[in-house]
Amino acid sequence: MWLAENWKDYEVIDCSAGEKLERWGDYVLVRPDPQVIWDTPKSAKGWRNRNAHYHRSNRGGGEWEFFDLPNQWSIRYRNLTFHLKPFRFKHTGLFPEQAVNWDWCGEKIRNADRRIQVLNLFAYTGGATLSAAAAGAYVTHVDASKGMVTWAKENAAASGLKDAPIRWIVDDCVKFVEREIRRGNHYDAIIMDPPSYGRGPKGEIWKMEESIHGFLQLCCKLLSDKPLFVLVNSYTTGLQPAVLAYLLGVELKRYGAKVTADEVGLPVLSSGLVLPCGACGRGVME
Repeated sequence: MWLAENWKDYEVIDCSAGEKLERWGDYVLVRPDPQVIWDTPKSAKGWRNRNAHYHRSNRGGGEWEFFDLPNQWSIRYRNLTFHLKPFRFKHTGLFPEQAVNWDWCGEKIRNADRRIQVLNLFAYTGGATLSAAAAGAYVTHVDASKGMVTWAKENAAASGLKDAPIRWIVDDCVKFVEREIRRGNHYDAIIMDPPSYGRGPKGEIWKMEESIHGFLQLCCKLLSDKPLFVLVNSYTTGLQPAVLAYLLGVELKRYGAKVTADEVGLPVLSSGLVLPCGACGRGVME
């Protein structure tokens, strides 16, 4: 498993009975997690002294219960700063387990010894975008939500990357890739973090299991003559790392890619064990 174990401003303190107890900087949150199917004693004091608690509803969704939490605060990862705030469906604006991929991408970009053009799809609030830009890449950041792109720009400014070569795009990722193919544009590295389920601008249904192969085929048409890597994340339950490895192996075979795939996880302070947080596949061509 690939572990995001270099955080100082974030940690999973404990997890039990469908919930995880987390420290985000100076604040402690309790949020639901479907992977936490074990029921162990909630002995950590944070369970009782939390700053906010997201309660799931039996009817779907849920709501926040606030005790002492600001509307917005910030945490740092290495040289990057991220603004956080509680918003819909339990999220804070950051997936901390992805730090292991930020580090990996940054290292690949720095070691390439050339200017790398990166395409970050379903780019959310910009963790991968900022790590790639900080490593010296030109980045095209694409997300369908204008609010998420604005949030990512704020994170870039807070991280000292306001003037970094980042192209901010609000667009449906599939439509954007199709247009980039027609324009003849190319990228040396592609990062994608697609949702399990979604809808396109004209009501097109995206289901990860059904859509990811065709989308990956499209994206591979954007690879340059000297590609560096392709990275695919998945939070879809049941989509094993080996499936991502197979997809990347098929589509990147002509590049002689070295493909690896594994679960991504976060260490749990109280138990010394690891909380699984999805899967990732990486194809490296250089």
